[in-house]
Amino acid sequence: MRIDIVTIFPRMFNGVLSESIIKRAREKGIIEVKVHNLRDFSKDKHRKVDGRPFGGGPGMVMFAEPFFDAVAYIKEKTVSSDWKSDVILLGPKGRRFDYKMAKRLSGYDQLIFLCGHYEGVDERVRQYLIDEEISIGDFILTGGEPAAMVVIDAVTRLLPGVLGNKDSHIDESFSNGLLEYPQYTRPADYKGMKVPSALLSGDHKKIKDWRRMASLKETMKYRPDLLK
Repeated sequence: MRIDIVTIFPRMFNGVLSESIIKRAREKGIIEVKVHNLRDFSKDKHRKVDGRPFGGGPGMVMFAEPFFDAVAYIKEKTVSSDWKSDVILLGPKGRRFDYKMAKRLSGYDQLIFLCGHYEGVDERVRQYLIDEEISIGDFILTGGEPAAMVVIDAVTRLLPGVLGNKDSHIDESFSNGLLEYPQYTRPADYKGMKVPSALLSGDHKKIKDWRRMASLKETMKYRPDLLK
């Protein structure tokens, strides 16, 4: 998968792209990531990418033109005619990001993330440039960068060959619509706090049944809305 990120703060991505699972995915050649500075596509001599909103009001709005030019450049330089590509704006008006969406996005050949700031981006970006808008929750961030990092992380770990065990994500929270069952490791008895006997039984059916029931209980307790 090819991942392109358009941002005015490219250095924000240095850490997240150079550690853990994303780092290994890049080293294996499973994903290729390119971060583009939106200011490189500004026609202003001071590389300005925002202006005051028409109609007045507080804050600044990001110009449409640099985003259009950035996406055009990315597509001209990278997109193959047979690639399945998706241009994504991170913002509060988007569909709520979840496991099902991450799974769908993992099927694309290329994802292009546009990171907004200030009072947002010119509405024409939303209307005429992007394929979809994604929100990671009902709260306000300083910009689209943290949200892009969340989506990239969630999608990357679903790509074949990224996780050490290809079945690692199968029983994770939300993968089957429920929260994951509780996990335990050694010791079996820590200061009187014991691991459930079913997990120590060696009986695969008993373990499977316990995990299924525990998953349902965890979901009922912490996220009953998922049971709908």
